[in-house]
Amino acid sequence: MLQRTLVVIVWLVLAGCSMNPSAPASTRNLYERLGGKAAITAVVDDAVANIAADPRINRRFANANIPHLKTNLVDFLCARSGGPCTYTGRNMSDAHEGMNIRDDEYDALVQDLVKSLDKFNVGAREKGELGAMLAQMRNAVTGH
Repeated sequence: MLQRTLVVIVWLVLAGCSMNPSAPASTRNLYERLGGKAAITAVVDDAVANIAADPRINRRFANANIPHLKTNLVDFLCARSGGPCTYTGRNMSDAHEGMNIRDDEYDALVQDLVKSLDKFNVGAREKGELGAMLAQMRNAVTGH
């Protein structure tokens, strides 16, 4: 349940470095522009630490299997950004059913993710693409 919320965070994490710096940015997909799986993993690890320290939402993750959550988030972001990973977790709506996640909690998670993106100097274009993905997922995560 909380794992799916972190998956959303990881989406924001994907903005960053490049796997193929010699290729023009316009021809690289988001996964490549973020720096690939290693960069996504670093952002997810940092974002999960931010969430764990955030009193606005950390109670939501008190009973979560954190290693499993991180793996799912990395795979989710990797796959959704055009990388070679396969996400095998549940869809966002089913994963968050019955959790009654509020909009302010969703926003807090996004803020924690953005902190990590900023820490790793993810570009504005990549953050924008991740933000658009998260905005599309809001209704599947909140309010039910």
